[in-house]
Amino acid sequence: MELKIIKTKKDYHTSLERFEEIFLAKGGTKESDEADVLALLIQDYENKHFVIETPNPLDAIKYRMEQQGLSNQDLAIILGYKSRVSDIFHNTRKLNLKMIRKLYEQLHIPLETLVKEY
Repeated sequence: MELKIIKTKKDYHTSLERFEEIFLAKGGTKESDEADVLALLIQDYENKHFVIETPNPLDAIKYRMEQQGLSNQDLAIILGYKSRVSDIFHNTRKLNLKMIRKLYEQLHIPLETLVKEY
């Protein structure tokens, strides 16, 4: 296969098919080197065309609460104030640095998600 920058869906699918064929090639072989380059080309195409937006902080908090079976009352215990949970979810109060730290430490929500503008 001629290796080139992937620009179209057809090129992408052709590259994926070829990658599947040579994925388990023995290291140090021509096929193994081709698989390494194809992986980079495929990754580059996917990063440009299949962008996954980070959720806004409130959606991330709600999602993590749902995953862990937490209620608003549980979140109030984490944040320290029951009224703040309602204010945050009604968008009348923004997350402050102390809240962000607690959510990161307790719920393991990535910091880049929590500090995102909403």
